[in-house]
This record gives sequence, C-alpha cells and structure tokens, in this order.
Amino acid sequence: MRDEQYWVSLANELRAQPKETGWLEFKHNNAEPQEIGEYLSALANTAALDGKAHAYLLWGVDDTSHAVLGTTFDPTTKRVGNEELESWLLRQLAPKIGFRFIRLTLDGLPLVLLEMDAAYRHPVQFGGAEFIRIGSYKKRLKDFQEKERQLWR
Repeated sequence: MRDEQYWVSLANELRAQPKETGWLEFKHNNAEPQEIGEYLSALANTAALDGKAHAYLLWGVDDTSHAVLGTTFDPTTKRVGNEELESWLLRQLAPKIGFRFIRLTLDGLPLVLLEMDAAYRHPVQFGGAEFIRIGSYKKRLKDFQEKERQLWR
C-alpha cells in the first residue's frame, strides 16, 4: 500500500498540469453518483486513447487555478439508496475496471483522489453507456465514431 506522501506528491503533480486533460478532472465538491460513474467511463476510455495507465478525478481543487480548496465529499460515507458508493459504481461498470478512492490532506485541507485504470480491450461503460472526454467535456462515445474506432483498436 502506498503511503500518504506518495498520494500528496501525485496530487501536486496533477495540480501542476497546465489544464484538465482527457485523463484528469478537478472537482470542488460535486459528488453526484451518476456523474462520478460517467467520469469513470470517460476518463478511463480517454486514458486508453492517450496511452496512459491511469486516469484521475481530484476533489478539493479549483478546476481553473488548481488551487487547493478542500472538499466536503467523503466517498466512505456516500450512499446510493442503501448501497455504498464504491459498490454501486462497480456494479454499474462494464467491463469492471480497477479504481480506488484515496483520502488525503494537502495544505491542511481534505482532498479525495479517484484513481482508475485505463480501459483495456473494450471501452468502459457506465450504466450501459460509454463516455469519452473531448477537451474538458464529457460526451457519449457513440457520438464520436472515430474515437470509438480508435478505442476498439
């Protein structure tokens, strides 16, 4: 298991990126489960297209300045109905990919990092739909057939 210093270092490395990418998204507090699931699909699929092993969603960071704001999102207490968030997300993914939520502290403020594996062999679906990032926007993969063909290759 990696220690907190590794995750803090990774969070700083991600914040040092000039802007959000196809495999990196910043959020402040948005913890809507459906959105998180769609981002899992979009970021994992785009990471595969960009040749990355992992993709990341980082809560508690301003998406423009990358300043540390802290977050109130806590994935360990978030539920969808009676189900834990992580279990619910995993159940909606096809194929199942590895992902984990890491809680860390940076500049005395709480952050949450979601690290996910890139898509492998098949585009990742969430709730029966495949998503992709076009610039910093999340879109349905079926609307971008050239990207879908690339991903299947």
